[in-house]
Amino acid sequence: MAPAPAEELGYKPLDGGWGWMVVVGAHISIGFAYSTPKVLSIFFKEIQADLGASYSEIAWISSIMLAVMYAGGPVSSVLVNRFGSRPIVILGGLMCGVSMITASFGSSIVYLYLCIGIIGGCGLSLNLNASLTMISKYFLAKRPLANGLAMAGSPVFLCVMAPVNQYLLHKFGWRGSLLILGGLMFNCCVAGALMRPVAASCKPSCSPQKKMEEEANTTLKDSCMNSAKKFLDLSFFKDRGFVIYLIGNMLFIFGAYGPIVFLPAYAISLGVEEYSAAYLLSIMGFVDMFVRPGTGLIANSKWIRPRIQYFFSFAVVFNGTCHLLSTLIETYPFLVAYAVFFGISFGMVFALIFECLMDLMGNQRFPSAVGLVTIIECFPMLLGPPAAGLLVDVFGDYKCLFFMCGSVILTGGLFLFFMNIYNYYMLEKEKPAKDREQNQTNVENQDQVSEAEMKQIPEAAMEQTEPEAKVKNGAQSDLNGQSITEEEAVIERANPQTTENNV
Repeated sequence: MAPAPAEELGYKPLDGGWGWMVVVGAHISIGFAYSTPKVLSIFFKEIQADLGASYSEIAWISSIMLAVMYAGGPVSSVLVNRFGSRPIVILGGLMCGVSMITASFGSSIVYLYLCIGIIGGCGLSLNLNASLTMISKYFLAKRPLANGLAMAGSPVFLCVMAPVNQYLLHKFGWRGSLLILGGLMFNCCVAGALMRPVAASCKPSCSPQKKMEEEANTTLKDSCMNSAKKFLDLSFFKDRGFVIYLIGNMLFIFGAYGPIVFLPAYAISLGVEEYSAAYLLSIMGFVDMFVRPGTGLIANSKWIRPRIQYFFSFAVVFNGTCHLLSTLIETYPFLVAYAVFFGISFGMVFALIFECLMDLMGNQRFPSAVGLVTIIECFPMLLGPPAAGLLVDVFGDYKCLFFMCGSVILTGGLFLFFMNIYNYYMLEKEKPAKDREQNQTNVENQDQVSEAEMKQIPEAAMEQTEPEAKVKNGAQSDLNGQSITEEEAVIERANPQTTENNV
């Protein structure tokens, strides 16, 4: 989306200064938000053995956390608009820290669902949305750079936290590790403290503060209703391109996180040492860190830009193929190669996933579309990893999990590719009819304008003739009262001095 002009914001963004400290805070918040559901998988083997949980039951922890984080986006937006970013990020950091600390005392898997999944997911949602909102208030011209630096927190924290969590697990067990991780996540509160509100300069013509507060209170309910309608605009389902994108995206999301959650456990099952298994996530995150901006540059080129939907389809197919080929892996070097290609394909998809939606919907409809897509994505995100874990429970082999995820993602990519071909063909076929409708609409609008102008012309003529009618009425009055003819009245107006001499 194009950034709003400074006039619409009501102030001129700094594009620097304290804004870079806000970027640091957002980097921390976003890093924890995206990396935590992934790196928690390092603890799953120990939790499973301690609590006697199955693979599908243990996978629900990350699934619930991811689903709640995405589903809480609209609620977080309302809270940020009402209270500002600083208190919301601090609240999110407190919730994240408390969730991990309380989870360390858990004695059942359901208790972990509540603490880590729901409470922790809500905290991550508050951190993520509020951080992105705060960056948009401090930056305008340099906003892409600021957003890029903030979003880099995801792969950076994934690289760092994977070996750190493995070290904590080795030294303190899963309970002590969660306790320490909760303390680390309190740093999100420090990140929130960095998000100082923007001091907007008040113009002379601005309304008094009291009046603004009253107007805000009276319109709060209407704003909430409008936000709900914005994120639940069901008219998008009438758009063929949107439906195609949504189906393919749901298939990808369903299989995307299962391999991440179970990758360390899969490597350990092949005889890989625990630290080496944890480093696979670090390798994936490190590659992802460079692939996302590189994919953005490629997608912005004149050759790829008009065909970005096909490029996105290729990225999804590439990702699914990587998971299918991983079932042939038997040694650690091939696991490293798989992690590299996994990072490449995963980074490509997430660098294009929202850009393709904007390409389909346009800048004006994109905010509503992305809100609806995010809410719908919660369901495949919630069900994907547990379904993958269920296959491990049934067949006792991780390869079934990777085969299922790869097949679903590959199906989604092929669906996107062929259905986009069909969609573009139908758009070209429907284009002449749409052009005719547009031309007919333009002609009707012109006719309406012409009719309105024709109606206005007699009225204007009547208004212009009213003074003349008054003059004629006055002349007629003189004719009746003083026996002055119309010709004499004209001569009298033309030669006023003659009249004065006669008098």
